[in-house]
Amino acid sequence: MLQSLKNTWFFNLRGDVLAGLVVALALIPEAIAFSIIAGVDPKVGLYASFCIAVVIAFVGGRPGMISAATGAMALLMVTLVKDHGLQYLLAASLLCGLLQIGAGYLKLGSLMRFVSRSVVTGFVNALAILIFMAQLPELTNVTWHVYAMTAAGLGIIYLFPYVPVIGKVIPSPLVCILTLTAVAIALGLDIRTVGDMGELPDTLPIFLWPDVPLTFETLQIIFPYSAAMAVVGLLESMMTATIVDDLTDTSSDKNRECKGQGVANIASSLLGGMAGCAMIGQSVINVKSGGRGRLSTLIAGSVLLIMVVFLSDWVSQIPMAALVAVMIMVSIGTFSWDSIRNLKHYPLSTNIVMLVTVAVVVFTHNLAFGVLAGVLLAAMFFANKIGHFLFISSEIDANGTQRTYNIVGQVFFSSADKFINAFDFREALDKVCIDLSRAHFWDITAVAALDKVVLKLRREGTEVEVIGLNQASATIVDRFGVHDKPDAVDNLMGH
Repeated sequence: MLQSLKNTWFFNLRGDVLAGLVVALALIPEAIAFSIIAGVDPKVGLYASFCIAVVIAFVGGRPGMISAATGAMALLMVTLVKDHGLQYLLAASLLCGLLQIGAGYLKLGSLMRFVSRSVVTGFVNALAILIFMAQLPELTNVTWHVYAMTAAGLGIIYLFPYVPVIGKVIPSPLVCILTLTAVAIALGLDIRTVGDMGELPDTLPIFLWPDVPLTFETLQIIFPYSAAMAVVGLLESMMTATIVDDLTDTSSDKNRECKGQGVANIASSLLGGMAGCAMIGQSVINVKSGGRGRLSTLIAGSVLLIMVVFLSDWVSQIPMAALVAVMIMVSIGTFSWDSIRNLKHYPLSTNIVMLVTVAVVVFTHNLAFGVLAGVLLAAMFFANKIGHFLFISSEIDANGTQRTYNIVGQVFFSSADKFINAFDFREALDKVCIDLSRAHFWDITAVAALDKVVLKLRREGTEVEVIGLNQASATIVDRFGVHDKPDAVDNLMGH
């Protein structure tokens, strides 16, 4: 028991504590910004980030991954908050959590295996671009001090690791934040700070049941929003888990993560927070700052609450330029630069899937739309490619009265037309033998193609024999095929 606890929570004590501190500082402005996007008080986003991070540390399936209030989820809440108010948002967040728990028990997290590497790369690149774009308002129409502070912050982040001894011990983003805050206070610089983003809460969150009527009408209002948030939240969380898996060279339990996200969102809604999900930017900060275990996520959430409630006077003085520098570092580190170098070497279809995923996400600011477009494109390219792996040959007997067609490959919706076009229906033969011993029939389109071939040949007076069907193909042909049914030829001809 103690050994298991140590392996899960305390195997990387120093790295997790320091990384959690960095993430907690970086979470504050983002939680406030996302609250503003959703049209709610900054307290809602801050309480949500604290609660989700703490709960997911215990129930999540990916140690070291940071979950909190996110922009992708906030965008889905705008209309609901505008039309119905905060209480309906809390109810929708509660239902969102229940749907995500259901998805976990249905093992929908396993669907990640259908997301190709090119889609994940496009998702990562698009998110890096969005993270960078989100910093531009802080660098527009500002004084030279802001640019100087941001440049100094980037210098600290990238150069501090080369300092002997302490450079490898203390995360450079934390040094950046502390140093620039001290400089800004000492010099009395008039630049934008965290306190300018919105009022920080001064009390701990309390239990709060959504004040909405428990009626079918309420369900009709919140269900579309809850379903959308559940899908987007799980999609972003599963993609982020995959990325953290790669960064840490470890595996995670995707179905447990689905359930964990649901439990965290339920807890958040009951404490006055909005729904959230995994954050790739903060997760990358955590990993790059040395965070690996569940303790880093717990520290991030706990320290966030302590800072905004009890140390708000100090936290409010952190210059936004310091946090902008950290987020620019995240966007640079998140972007897959190898994907640019490999454009010349990778197949055209792979490059198209990656670029379309990036374009759709950046254009719509909706990660779900981009991933869906990428997955559909990847599926189409795959089906087209596999459809070409169908080889059909034939030979005729010495008497010229019987022809045998040998089918090799996969027959499904993409290759069904090629299968049909390989037969000569005008050739005068007594018998045709279709050898399927090296073929596989996958769907009803393939079965319909076989029906069409057999019935057309029989209509011309040719005897047809189908041989060699494997068990799986025979099962689907027997169930859905009609070529052996009475009156099949008449039905084909429209009689």
